[in-house]
Amino acid sequence: MVNFQNIMETIKMIEEEKLDIRTITMGISLLDCCDSSGEKSRIKIYDKITSYAEKLVKVGEDIEMEYGIPIINKRISVTPMALIAQTSADNNYVEFAKILDKAAETVGVNFIGGFSALVHKGYSKGDKILIDSIPEALAVTERICSSVNVGCTKSGINMDAVRDMGQTIKKTAYLTRERDSIGCAKLVVFANAVEDNPFMAGAFHGVGEGECVINLGISGPGVVKSALEKVRGEKFDVIADTIKKTAFKITRAGQLVATEASNRLNVPFGIVDLSLAPTPAVGDSVARILEEMGLETCGTHGTTAALALLNDAVKKGGIMASSHVGGLSGAFIPISEDEGMIEAVRNGALNLEKLEAMTCVCSVGLDMVAIPGDTPDSTIAAIIADEAAIGVINNKTTGVRIIPVHGKSLGDEVEFGGLLGRAPIMSVNKFSSYDFVHRGGRIPAPVHSFKN
Repeated sequence: MVNFQNIMETIKMIEEEKLDIRTITMGISLLDCCDSSGEKSRIKIYDKITSYAEKLVKVGEDIEMEYGIPIINKRISVTPMALIAQTSADNNYVEFAKILDKAAETVGVNFIGGFSALVHKGYSKGDKILIDSIPEALAVTERICSSVNVGCTKSGINMDAVRDMGQTIKKTAYLTRERDSIGCAKLVVFANAVEDNPFMAGAFHGVGEGECVINLGISGPGVVKSALEKVRGEKFDVIADTIKKTAFKITRAGQLVATEASNRLNVPFGIVDLSLAPTPAVGDSVARILEEMGLETCGTHGTTAALALLNDAVKKGGIMASSHVGGLSGAFIPISEDEGMIEAVRNGALNLEKLEAMTCVCSVGLDMVAIPGDTPDSTIAAIIADEAAIGVINNKTTGVRIIPVHGKSLGDEVEFGGLLGRAPIMSVNKFSSYDFVHRGGRIPAPVHSFKN
């Protein structure tokens, strides 16, 4: 029997509290597109993506209209391109990025992820070529997103790759300098990257995944904030329970949309990612949830504890509402995409060091952080190393999406537009990490990695 109160509650969540499905992401395996000829491989890639994803956008729009639930993005993730492109004789993979971009444009998706390499234990020839190709690839495409996994709990941290990614980020910032270094907003460096993440910029279709799957990412910070407003002054036990119940409701909506998309596209359902993903819009902020718990502003003492509670409660509530949960799942804290985070940086309550502490307990890591354009590549690499260490030691996914905005300095702000939002330039420690970063080699895996 349909419960009228539940219907009205869902309508309120959509209309007033900014509940949405952030993305339907189709994961496509390109393993059968390998060819010794780069040109032939690219033809196979284009044909396969445009065939499998031909109806993805239309189906998403139909579901959106029928159920009244906004679906913000339709996206594609593919097998890490380094694995596919290295079977060819090509010594530059920019043409592979261009064909992915063309396929994405043809089917009408917002982004395509998977211009990626997995180098947590070392480089293959193709990995090195792909990483060298990233700056140009992101400069000449519109929809491509790129990721590189430099560490994992089982193998430690590849510090050669960390050093190289610091340089790659700087080159990307320079080549996209006319657009406020926006190329870096489509590049993330991971530790413990997951194979079924539907969110950009880090999405790729892992080799352990099926031929083609539908993954879905939900979002509803405003819904959680509204629920907590009703329990002001209550103990933390009540707060946690309220978040769990709210996350359950949000995830049920996501499960419904994912199942419908799967059935209509005749593609297996993969996972629902439970993440609270904010937007720059007022009323859709993770920071404001933390402040609703009693913090004067996000970034003050107590912020890490509040975020830990939120992240855990979201997982506990959502996991019972979906048949398969995966991706990153938790609470995202991207600076430029969260109006409360932006305000906290502006008023001096939130700095890079506090943000790093918060990443110990949340999903992903340092996300959409804008820093001065003259920041040395070795400093950027050291920031990546710190974040990778948090992920490797704590057996969790962490990432760095950092933007050294060319020509900008402390006190400036940068406008990226859309979901990418805007960001104040954050201060970076001025002391050098050059000698540390340029040691190279591999930081060994932690002792608890040897569980079997």
